[in-house]
Amino acid sequence: MRKKINMLCWIMIPLVIFALSAYFKVQNKVVGIVDKPMGSSYYSNSTKLNKNKSNSINKSFIIENMKGSKINLQGLLQVQETFIKSKSDIMVYPGGQPIGVKLNTKGVLVVALSDIEGANGKTPSPAANAGVQIGDSIISINNNEINSAEDVALFINKQKNSEITLKLQRKNETDFFEVKVTPTIDAADGKQKIGLWVRDSTAGVGTLTLYDANTNKFAALGHPITDSDTGTILNVNSGVIISSNIVSIKKGTRGSAGELRGLFVDENIIKGQIINNTECGIFGDGTKSLINSKFNKPMKIGLRNEIKEGKAQILTTIEGNEPELFDIEIQKLLPQNTSGSKSMVIKITDPELLEKTGGIVQGMSGSPIIQNDKIIGAVTHVLINKPDVGYGIYIEWMLKDAGILSK
Repeated sequence: MRKKINMLCWIMIPLVIFALSAYFKVQNKVVGIVDKPMGSSYYSNSTKLNKNKSNSINKSFIIENMKGSKINLQGLLQVQETFIKSKSDIMVYPGGQPIGVKLNTKGVLVVALSDIEGANGKTPSPAANAGVQIGDSIISINNNEINSAEDVALFINKQKNSEITLKLQRKNETDFFEVKVTPTIDAADGKQKIGLWVRDSTAGVGTLTLYDANTNKFAALGHPITDSDTGTILNVNSGVIISSNIVSIKKGTRGSAGELRGLFVDENIIKGQIINNTECGIFGDGTKSLINSKFNKPMKIGLRNEIKEGKAQILTTIEGNEPELFDIEIQKLLPQNTSGSKSMVIKITDPELLEKTGGIVQGMSGSPIIQNDKIIGAVTHVLINKPDVGYGIYIEWMLKDAGILSK
C-alpha cells in the first residue's frame, strides 16, 4: 500500500507543478525599437502583447507561437532549411551607425474620427457615417491625388454643399475602394469638414543594417515603420535617410523601454532614397557614403543553416556616430516559413552595454548581428519586462526585401 501511495505522489507532483506554472501567467510587452528624435513627429511601432508563460522566453512560448514548426523526439525546434543555398558568398558592408529617417506617406493616413460642431449642434463624423475607418489611407478626393493634410482641406472645400468621393485603401490591403461623403460646415470657422484627423509624414532615428555596393541597395531597421495610433504599416510615397548622431541614452529598466536619443545631422545631404517599408524593415537605393569609416570592409552573409545558438555580437552605436561591437547570446533560433521580424531570441551579455543602456533600447533597431565573421541578422525588438532580451531577424528576409536576393 505504501509503495502505491509513493508512486501516486511521484506522478501527481509534476502535474501539480505544471498546472501552477500554467496558472501564473505573465504578459511580456514586445516593442519595435525605432527611436523618435527630440522635437520630431515620429511615431514608433505600436506595443503588442505576447502571452508568455514566464518572464523569460521559454520553450513553451516558442512552441505555442510557431505553428507548423518541426519538432524532433526531444521536442526541440529545428531550424528549417534555408530557401537559398548558393548565395552565402554575397558580400555586403555592415551598418551599425545611426541614421535619420524621413518618410512621406502615400496619400494620408486617417488616425482619428471626430464629431463636428455645426450650426444645428454637434454632428457625428460624416466620414465615419460613410464607412471610413481609422487606419484607412485617403488616396484621392474627387480624383485629385492627395499628398498632404493640406490637400485634404483644400479639396473638401473646393466645391460648396456637394458630395465628395474618397478613394481609400484599407490598412495594409492592396485593393482600393470608394465612398461618398457629404461634408458639414463647422460653425467655428465656416469651413466644410468631414470629421477626421490625418497624418502625412513621419521622421525618426534608427540603425543601418547593411549596404550593398554591387546593387547600391541598403537595408535598415529590421521591422516596419508603423503608425503608433493605428498600427498601420505606413505606405511610402517618398522618403530619405540622412546622417544622425546619438546624443544621450535613457537606460532601459524592467517595465520601461530605454532609448537612444539622436539628432539629425547635415539634413541637406541625402544618403539614400527609401523605396519600401515592409514587415522586415525599410529599403531603398543608397550611396557609398553609407559605408562607415570604422567597419569599412565587406562581410559575408550567414544563412539560417549557418547560424548557431550561442555567442554572437551586435554592431551598434551608443554615442556619436561610430558603431562598436558588443557581445550577445543567441538563445533560440525560430523556424519561419514566411518573412518576419522575429526570427531569433537574443540576449545582451556585454557588461559595458548593459551598464550604459540596460540591454536593448529604442534606436538600436537594425543593428547587425554578427557570428563567425558573417552578418546573420539584425536586432528588431525588446521585451519590456526583460530589457536584456529581445528579437532579431534573419538577414535573408532583409536581403530579399532589399532586392539583393531574388524572392
